[in-house]
Amino acid sequence: MTEQIALLEGLLGGLRAAAELSRLRLLAICAQGEWTVSELTQVMGQSQPRISRHLKLLAEAGLLERIPEGSWVFYRIAQSGEGAAMARALCRLLPERDAQLTLDRHRLAAVRESRRRQAEQYFDARAHHWDSERELGVDVARVEAELARQFEQETVPSLLDIGTGTGRVLQILARHIGSGLGVDLSRDMLAVARANLDRGTTRNCQVRQADMYHLPLPNQAFAAVTLHQVLHYADDPLAVLAEARRVLQPRGRLLVVDLAQHEEERLRSERQHRRLGFGDAEMARWFGELGMVEESVARFPGERLTVVMWVARVPGQTLGGEGREQRSKAA
Repeated sequence: MTEQIALLEGLLGGLRAAAELSRLRLLAICAQGEWTVSELTQVMGQSQPRISRHLKLLAEAGLLERIPEGSWVFYRIAQSGEGAAMARALCRLLPERDAQLTLDRHRLAAVRESRRRQAEQYFDARAHHWDSERELGVDVARVEAELARQFEQETVPSLLDIGTGTGRVLQILARHIGSGLGVDLSRDMLAVARANLDRGTTRNCQVRQADMYHLPLPNQAFAAVTLHQVLHYADDPLAVLAEARRVLQPRGRLLVVDLAQHEEERLRSERQHRRLGFGDAEMARWFGELGMVEESVARFPGERLTVVMWVARVPGQTLGGEGREQRSKAA
C-alpha cells in the first residue's frame, strides 16, 4: 500500500509540474532534441530566469533530464523511469494543430537551421585541411588501423559513412567493402571527398549531399554504418543514431568513433563542437533504446583527449560467438 501511495504521489507531482502552458510547451520542445537554456528562451520568447524556473520544476518531477556538460547544461525529455513514461504520454496528448505549439516548432526549426548554417560555414572554410584538424592530439594511425581491422573480420557488402567529410573513412575501408556511400551536408567537403576518391583506388565508393537527420535512403539498405568524429556536432545525437539504425540491415553493425567525455571548452567556440564527448554508459543506453547490442568499446588515449570506438549490432542471427559480445578495451 505504501508503494502504491508513493506511485500516486509521484504521478500527482508530475501532473502538477506539467499543469502550466509554458511547461507543456517546454515538454514538447525538449521531446525534439537536447537544448540549452539560451536556445529555449529564443523559442519560448520568455526571460531566462523564468525558463530556468520552469525547467527546474519539470526536472524535479522527473519529466525532463538535466545534463550538465562543462559550462553548458542541456535539457531533454526524460529517457527512463515513471517520469519518462508520463512525459511521453503528455506529449502524445498535445494537439498537433495548436497555434502556439506550431509557432514553437517553427522557432525551433529556425534555431536549428541557424546553428546548422554556422556549422556548415565552419566546415566549408576548413574543407581542404580538415583531416589534420580532426587529429586533436590523438594517434590517428592507431584509430584508423582499428577501424580497418573491424572490417577485415567479416564481409561487408555495403557501407554508409555519415558525415563523411573529406571521404577519409571510405578511403580506409574501400578494399574491405563491396560498395560505400558517404553523405555530408557541406558541398565543399564533398568536393574534396570526390577529389580524394578519384585519386585513389576507391571506384567502389561515392558521395552525395544529405542531412544526417533525414537520410534520403531506404530502410535496411546497408550492412554497416560509420559515424567518425561526427556525433559531437549533433544537436540531437540520439536522432542521428536512430537514422543510422533505420538504414541498417539485420545483423548490421554501427561503428561510432568519437571523443570520450572531456572538459575542453575551447572546442565549442574554436571548432563548433556541440557536445564535449560522450560517456560509455550514455552510448550503451542509446544503443539499448534503439534495440542494438553493444559488441565492443576500444579507447585510444591522446595527449589531452581520448578517442573511443563503440561498436554495436542490430540483432538478427547469432552474433557469432561469445567473444564478440565481450566489451574490449584497447590501451
